[in-house]
Amino acid sequence: MKTELATTLKRETNRILTELADARDPVLITQHGLPAAYLVDVGTFEAIQQKLEVLEIIARGEKAVDEGRVVTHKAAEQRMARWLK
Repeated sequence: MKTELATTLKRETNRILTELADARDPVLITQHGLPAAYLVDVGTFEAIQQKLEVLEIIARGEKAVDEGRVVTHKAAEQRMARWLK
């Protein structure tokens, strides 16, 4: 992973964005010697967002199971039948 200073990002935005698009490797932006932000290309960001959405759905399902909010396969089929017609 490449690291750039915040001041370099200000001065050389176009170069950094071009390299980011080509390499598709996140860039760590530092400010006063400390990590401040990660810069990622659009495709990577969208893929991360999609993965997070799936993980959130899985977590909600696991919580429902833990809380006992479950139905049998037969009951699920009956509930879904009205939408699958």
